[in-house]
Amino acid sequence: SILRMVAVSNTISAKDLNALLHGKSKFALIDVREAGEYNSSHIADSSLISRKELEFRMDVSAPVKSEHIVMCDDDGRRATLAAVTLERMGFSNVSVLDRGINQWSTEGFPTEWGSNVISKDFGERMEVEHHVPEIEATELHERIERGDKLVILDTRTPEEYQRFCIPGGRSVPGGELALRVTDITKDLDKDTTIIVNCAGRTRSVIGTRLLQRMGLTNIYGLKNGTSGWLLAGYDLETGGDRLELPEPSPEGLAAAEAYADRLAEEDGVRYLSVDSIQSMLDKRNQETCYFVDVRTIDEYKNGHIPAFRWFPGGQVVQRSDDVLVVKNCPVIFCCDGKARATFIASWYRQFGFEEVYAVDGGVTAWAGSGRTMETGSAETPPIGLEDARGEVKLLSPQELDAANPASIVFVDNSQDFSTGHVPGARWVARGSLELQISDVAPAKDAGIAVTCSNGQNAALAGATLRELGYQNVSVLEGGMAAWRQVGLAVEQGLSGVMSAPTDVVVSGPGRNFADMMNYLRWETALGEKYAAD
Repeated sequence: SILRMVAVSNTISAKDLNALLHGKSKFALIDVREAGEYNSSHIADSSLISRKELEFRMDVSAPVKSEHIVMCDDDGRRATLAAVTLERMGFSNVSVLDRGINQWSTEGFPTEWGSNVISKDFGERMEVEHHVPEIEATELHERIERGDKLVILDTRTPEEYQRFCIPGGRSVPGGELALRVTDITKDLDKDTTIIVNCAGRTRSVIGTRLLQRMGLTNIYGLKNGTSGWLLAGYDLETGGDRLELPEPSPEGLAAAEAYADRLAEEDGVRYLSVDSIQSMLDKRNQETCYFVDVRTIDEYKNGHIPAFRWFPGGQVVQRSDDVLVVKNCPVIFCCDGKARATFIASWYRQFGFEEVYAVDGGVTAWAGSGRTMETGSAETPPIGLEDARGEVKLLSPQELDAANPASIVFVDNSQDFSTGHVPGARWVARGSLELQISDVAPAKDAGIAVTCSNGQNAALAGATLRELGYQNVSVLEGGMAAWRQVGLAVEQGLSGVMSAPTDVVVSGPGRNFADMMNYLRWETALGEKYAAD
């Protein structure tokens, strides 16, 4: 009945979508299910933007509102609801995969599992084709115990590194590796071994290959990363504080730029002048192009080219399907000069993307031309959030505690719900709100309070409930963060959840050992087809 209330969106058949995927036209294929569902099975080359993230990500993911956007899910219900959301945002060419991935699969079209498959498949190909050297966790542990000369470089994000790392490792995010490695290693003894690690395989293999191609020797990627280390029975270090990156010396910068020149020549990276960048920026609302700054977050905040979004370099390589949501479009990378932007652009060319560019001279050239720079994080509020807040009654934690509504729901993911919710709250994922809310709150004239982690998704969900006819909708201002801050009671666990949630992909040490092994087996298997060749 809910689906009959929404506007009828255009549908696209599985056959026609398959033709689109094998063509060269510009379009996006967005899977609006939850991360756990996507991880279990999805259409190759689809981008995951779960329904609850649309208001937060679509402006950046699909900046031109007239592009063809195809939405998919399992059976078409959530995708139809999501299509209405996009149409309200101003997207004018939205289609829904007819009867979802279920029908796609029924017609014999293939699916795959995992996440960020394009990048992970490429990493495994590199490992096979270039014999990227690797070291087992047991051997590395023996070398550490022996006191061998080692430097361990962790290529994940600084946040991941601080949560857990190989003991003694230092943080050098993947996008910084080739720029900084000369200065990191210049004072080391010549017989020092360089170890590159990540959480699993991809960023370790790609980082090691980058240094291998640069001409460094005595380098190894840690096989299976921190996961392999845990499986071998060793402890990880938490709260690692070796985060400082050396400023590139003239020698280090010269080495990085010479390497960048070689990669640009060999991989077909093209450079655009700041004048060309300006003309492309002027057309960014009519022609989709992705503008990506790959420096550190502090550099970005201190000054960046307007409309360039920040995405750390190593993650750009790891998550290409999150960056290039609209297919067959140009992407332009930027740094302070050319080295880091070229390194990332080189990987994208190797992935097979055609229109890949770097800003010639980077932000230095832009500023030197007298053009304006933007500062700050450039974050924009979720689309429709302010309007949604105006549709509902906003309650402080104390007011909600005293209100005693008939129903309280929590609309973020099951992991957040389990970590802590208002006592008595029920979990209803926002992406399925219209389909599930009547089971939890059947009476539309009874009071219902909506909660989440920070108050944003709750406000958007509250506005949806008002549309559905719920008359007395309140929202916890500031979410569970505010509730905890004033010291109110918190209930933990999956209270009232009657079947195992499938919305979250557990990562890092939170995985059980069997899941780690299964994930690593999947990654390794991606390379088997290249070994067979």
